[in-house]
Amino acid sequence: MFDLATDSTSHKLINEFYENGKIVSAVCHGPAALVNVKLASGEHLLAGQAVTGFSNTEEDTVGMTSLMPFKLEDALNEASGGKFVKAEEDWGAKVVTGRNGRLITGQNPASATGVGQAIYDAIFGDLTTKDEV
Repeated sequence: MFDLATDSTSHKLINEFYENGKIVSAVCHGPAALVNVKLASGEHLLAGQAVTGFSNTEEDTVGMTSLMPFKLEDALNEASGGKFVKAEEDWGAKVVTGRNGRLITGQNPASATGVGQAIYDAIFGDLTTKDEV
């Protein structure tokens, strides 16, 4: 939220990963690093893509909204063109994939296992058992 969201080196690395067929993934506040990433075409990485991250109401609940440089949900919603999605209830697990499975985001810490499973699926195919992770 305070550094990677505006760090050009971070944006360049994320761009290179994506442009070279690799998976780009983040959980909780991590998607802040994706907010300003542009592809070589000039298109925003998140443009038109479903995305998630720590929600405004979760931030309010932990009393940190006033300390954040921006509201992550709002920034992701703007960057994606209104495609931000979240769990039905705060703190619920929510994993979202976009860009043909190469963009994977999770809403909050409860989403970490699901993000790991989605990364595994993107690399190796569907999990056959939960204990493979």
